[in-house]
Amino acid sequence: MARLKVTQTRSLIGSKDNQRQTMRSLGLKRVHDTVVKEDRPEIRGMVQTVTHLVSVEEVD
Repeated sequence: MARLKVTQTRSLIGSKDNQRQTMRSLGLKRVHDTVVKEDRPEIRGMVQTVTHLVSVEEVD
């Protein structure tokens, strides 16, 4: 199964509470943090919520 490499590219200062909670659920705490997650619909939905704060790459 494919995996997603999610990297936080922007700060959470001034963001909405649900976006902060989503970033925490993804495991991202500060700028340039990177996590690798399974490519599942739940993770895709979280990434779409914070798409302006992260960059996403597919990893095999």
